[in-house]
Amino acid sequence: MTEEKAAPASGSIMVVGGGISGLTTALEAAEVGYEVFLVEKNPYLGGRVAQLNQYFPKLCPPTCGLEINFRRIKDNPNIKVYTLAEVEKVAGTPGNYDATIKLNPRYVNENCTACGDCEAACQAEVADDFNFGMDQTKAAGLPFPMAFPSRYVISSQVKGTDDEKRIAEACKYDAVDFSMEAQTVELKVGAVVWATGWEPYDANRIDNLGFGRYPNIVTNMMFERMASFTGPTEGKILCPADNKEPESVAFVQCAGSRDENHLPYCSYICCMASMKQATYVRAQYPDAKIYIFYIDIRSPGNRYEKFYNMVKEDENVFFIKGKVAEVNEDPDSKVITVVAENAVTGEKVRQTVDMTVLATGMQPTAAANKLPAELNYSEDGFVINDFEKGGMFAAGCANKPADVFSSNQNATGMALKAIQTLARK
Repeated sequence: MTEEKAAPASGSIMVVGGGISGLTTALEAAEVGYEVFLVEKNPYLGGRVAQLNQYFPKLCPPTCGLEINFRRIKDNPNIKVYTLAEVEKVAGTPGNYDATIKLNPRYVNENCTACGDCEAACQAEVADDFNFGMDQTKAAGLPFPMAFPSRYVISSQVKGTDDEKRIAEACKYDAVDFSMEAQTVELKVGAVVWATGWEPYDANRIDNLGFGRYPNIVTNMMFERMASFTGPTEGKILCPADNKEPESVAFVQCAGSRDENHLPYCSYICCMASMKQATYVRAQYPDAKIYIFYIDIRSPGNRYEKFYNMVKEDENVFFIKGKVAEVNEDPDSKVITVVAENAVTGEKVRQTVDMTVLATGMQPTAAANKLPAELNYSEDGFVINDFEKGGMFAAGCANKPADVFSSNQNATGMALKAIQTLARK
C-alpha cells in the first residue's frame, strides 16, 4: 500500500483583522502549510474578545483562548504578523492579488523586552481606548497586560515633547526609535480573508436612552471592561458618577438594534451578553436587584437556553418584556429611572436603579468605512461572500453578527475557501 502525500502548498493568503476570526483563519491555513500575512490595525492581536471579561460558551477569560492562539502564531513560521497596519488597496483577480499595506510607526523596535522603563519615565497620559476612554493611560506602555506582540507602543503625541527625551534615555535596550516613519509594504497574495470585525453601535446617537448625558449609563462593552481585573476599576463594578457600589442595575436590550432609525437587524449576541453581565453583578453583590428590559430573548441553541433558564431562576433577576421608551436621571442622587410599557400586563413601568447598561448593537466595521477592494455589501454594511467568484471572503462579524463560537466555525470555513482558491489557480 502506497502512502498518498498531500500536494505542496503554493501561494499566500492575506488575513485582514487579528480578532478571533482572523486568528482562527490564519492558523487554520498556516498549519496546513500555507504562507499567511496577518494584518491588524491595532498594535495588538485579539480584537473585541481581548476586551471581554468572560466569553461564551464556557465563560472563560480572554486569556483562556487567546493565549493558546498567540503561542501557535509565535511558533508558526508560516505566519507573518503586521500590527499597526492598514490595507490601503487590494487589486487583481482570484489567485493573483496585489495588496498595499501601510505600516504606522510604533516608535519601539524588536529589541523591546517589555521591561516597563519607558512607561515609568513617561509623564504624559492619553485616553485609554482599550477601556473605551473610561480612564487615562501612560502615553508609553502595553495596550493591556496580555497584549501580543508583547512590545510597548508609544503615542505620537509624545514626539517633540520633554517626554521624548525622558523615554529614550530610560530605555537600556536601544528599543525606542522616534525616527520611525510610516512605511508601505506591497504583498502578492492568492486569496484575501476580511476578518475586520465589528464596532459597538454609537450609543450617543440613541437620544432617548441618556448615554453621554448621565454618567451612570454605560454600554455593554464598557461594562465588560469594568468587570475585568485589567479594566479601569480593576474588576470592581461601581457606579461611574460616584464610585458607589450598585444595589440595582437595569439592562436595556436592543439599544439601537431592531430599530429602523439605527440598526434594523438583531445583533444576535446582546441578550446573552446582558444575562452574562447580570451574573457579574450577582457575583459581586449578592443582594443586588437586576432588571432586564427586553423585546424578545434570543438564546440560540441548547447551551444558551440552559444559561437563560439558570439566570431566569435567580430570584433577584427580573425580566420585563417591554421596549424602553426613555431613561432619566435624578440630578441630586444620580439614580436612573427606566421607563417602559410592560407588554404582558400593559402597565407603564418606572423602575429606579443605581446604574443602567445599554445592550448596544453590533455594527460591522465596514459599515462606516468600506474596505479597499471590490466587494459586495448588504445594506447594513456586512460583506456578502461571492463564492462563485472566489478569491476574497469575509469571516466572522464582517459577514454577519455572531458570537465567538460561531465566528470560529465560520473562520475555519473561510480558511478552506481561501485554500481552494489557491488550489484552483
